[in-house]
Amino acid sequence: MSAHSIASVPETVQVAVRIRPLLPSEIRMGCQTVTEQIDPEEPRICVRSNEQFTFNHVFDPSSSQLEVYEKSVKTIVEKLLEGFNVTILAYGQTGSGKTYTMGTSFEGKYDVNQGIIPRTMMDLFDRIEGCEEFQSAVTCSFVELYQENVYDLLSYRNRFEKMVGIREDASGVFIPGLTEVPVNNAEEALRWMIQGASARAVASTSMNKESNRSHTMFTLTVRKIKHHQIVTMSKLHLVDLAGSERSKKTRAVGDRFRESIQINKGLLALGNVIAALGSNQNTKGYISYRDSKLTRLLQNSLGGNSITLMIACVSPADYNVDETLSTLRYADRALRIRNKPTINGGEISIREEIERLKQENQDLRKALDQAQSTPTVVSKNDRSWRKLQEQIRTTNAKLQSVVKKSNQLEFRASLAENALDRISNLLTTSDNDKFKQRTDEILGRFRKESQSWNVSEQKSNKV
Repeated sequence: MSAHSIASVPETVQVAVRIRPLLPSEIRMGCQTVTEQIDPEEPRICVRSNEQFTFNHVFDPSSSQLEVYEKSVKTIVEKLLEGFNVTILAYGQTGSGKTYTMGTSFEGKYDVNQGIIPRTMMDLFDRIEGCEEFQSAVTCSFVELYQENVYDLLSYRNRFEKMVGIREDASGVFIPGLTEVPVNNAEEALRWMIQGASARAVASTSMNKESNRSHTMFTLTVRKIKHHQIVTMSKLHLVDLAGSERSKKTRAVGDRFRESIQINKGLLALGNVIAALGSNQNTKGYISYRDSKLTRLLQNSLGGNSITLMIACVSPADYNVDETLSTLRYADRALRIRNKPTINGGEISIREEIERLKQENQDLRKALDQAQSTPTVVSKNDRSWRKLQEQIRTTNAKLQSVVKKSNQLEFRASLAENALDRISNLLTTSDNDKFKQRTDEILGRFRKESQSWNVSEQKSNKV
């Protein structure tokens, strides 16, 4: 990578602020605009003519989706193919335009209104296809955080079985068992995103007819390969956070109220992490990532190995001025977070990795054989292991006995059925019908009881 490329990598969280237009409902209420961009050439926003904030980018209500992508997103997405992790997250109150800006609700219609995610997919795969020096392998995953439970949105299982856990090792936070789907082009990636988004928790509130009741993270993992070597492996996280809410305005009750509590709880934990990371007095202090699963999912993106862009979406209406100021202060603190973006990977040979794993397997087998052949003092673990082996042998013996008995019963049933057929041939038509009906009932009951007995026996033996 060139020296210029290294120098152009941002070490702090980048922040773009987007001001949405007034909604028809806000116009009917007589709301006035209290936010403005003083100078179109400067990324500075003014609220109520007396509070000013400066960010990396500011987009007024007239800014298009293309302008937002081209000016704030495109350059850092390019870093993904250089081997850097990239995170783009949208934050703001409910109804501020986060999902529209991110494009999480994309339904396959390519037009001027498509958001960051579909534009990123098309741009990324165009670059991959145009690269002759490397081959690329891309996979995607999609998770939802709903009421502090993480769901795998690309899993084929039912809602309860979609739940997954979060783990952490030396390399960072990961989700074991998460569904990762290989994708070859932008259309495939977007189809999987649409499928996953259809399972997301959405409900109506007084402030938003289609309010997202959960946080989501759509992730692309890009592996660059050259001469059968993985040169870099980088991740692109596209995060759509649920909006902060005030129950007085959303009029949330019941399930919606309980959802809003969990949403605000996660966002509060995220705010505490951002405040701690942005504080000059806490350069080496404790960061409370474990206070929420949301902050754990974003641990690598905030203060870790990632180039991160926060898009803060705000309402211009005086009715929402408190929430707008809260969002802007939140974003202002995020500007001071220093990340440590580095290129992920090195010259890793796929063949060498396979050979290493084979050798490790052989070494383990040799160690196991040696341990079994060497007489040692029997420890508690050894006794437990031998006891388990004995239980397995006993269970196998029982299973073989059950199978043998089942075969004998099936053989007897077939003999009885043949005998009944011979008897029925000797009877008159009327007697034959009654006899056959009766014997069919007996045979049916016998087969049903035999099957249920076999199933119960097999279950007990497995236990």
